[in-house]
Amino acid sequence: MQISIVGHHIEITPAINEFVDTKFTKLTQYFDRINQAQIVLHIEGVKKIAETTLFVNGGEIHAKAEHDSDMYAAMDLLLDKLARQLTKHKEKMRNH
Repeated sequence: MQISIVGHHIEITPAINEFVDTKFTKLTQYFDRINQAQIVLHIEGVKKIAETTLFVNGGEIHAKAEHDSDMYAAMDLLLDKLARQLTKHKEKMRNH
């Protein structure tokens, strides 16, 4: 899986980069045909927002999550949403 990270009003530190790499590679346990992940991290006021688009076989999956004080918490919320969406997408692919 190819992962690209972009930051708006935030610097992508090696710690954030490593966190994203380890967490997003775990998404393959829900659906193993993830081709690419585009992650955008940005700050609006005090809100930390993480959003991503996953390019998978059979379509695209988009999710967005925000947290008031912690970017890592926003990314964890995002990963929970993606896990649910990937499970649902896998069931759709299986039923067809």
